[in-house]
Amino acid sequence: MLELRQVTKKYDDKVIFEDISLKINRGEIVSILGPSGCGKTTLLHMILGLTNISGGRIAYNGEDITRVPMQERGFNIVFQDYALFPNLNVKQNIEYGLRNNPSVSTQQEVDELIDLLDIKAHLSKRVHQLSGGQKQRVALARTLVMKPKILLLDEPLSALDGVIKETVKARIREIAKRYQLTTLIVTHDPEEAMTLSDRILLLSDGKVAQFAQPAEIIHNP
Repeated sequence: MLELRQVTKKYDDKVIFEDISLKINRGEIVSILGPSGCGKTTLLHMILGLTNISGGRIAYNGEDITRVPMQERGFNIVFQDYALFPNLNVKQNIEYGLRNNPSVSTQQEVDELIDLLDIKAHLSKRVHQLSGGQKQRVALARTLVMKPKILLLDEPLSALDGVIKETVKARIREIAKRYQLTTLIVTHDPEEAMTLSDRILLLSDGKVAQFAQPAEIIHNP
């Protein structure tokens, strides 16, 4: 379980968040939804450990990780621009993190992820030869082979359209359920949040406006 306990974030005198408290269960998909500039990505970066918090605590499975460095938290993020290496092919991109940690995933586990994300036919391709949806699935595979405790996604579907977007959404849902992988998704798209998430965190003016299942947000906003 991931817990935020009265978390506050300030830049100089500007308050981004104030007294945010919530609990996210193992295997749960949570979308963080709100208008541009409300701090969605900042919240994701605080959980990751990329950005320090100004007050409060962050805990994982009961352990206080507020001051634990990012590289020791065991969480991982897929950035909006995918951040793939253009000089490497798809297979090399996926296995990049395993160079220094080869025991994290077996070859069988890597192959299973490649099949699950339907990218086997693209392993020898370079990044520039891939569509947006293919790049997104490669970025997911590269992250998942490192077996993160929590998966963080920053606007994962913003560059995708139609059938491709629905395919990637289905893959994200399947991965979260199959591996009981807690998944946090930043999005500005209410429809995306409603159809992808177990619960939605609505942010407004630096506070939690609502944290509930999609049906409850629709019927009791």
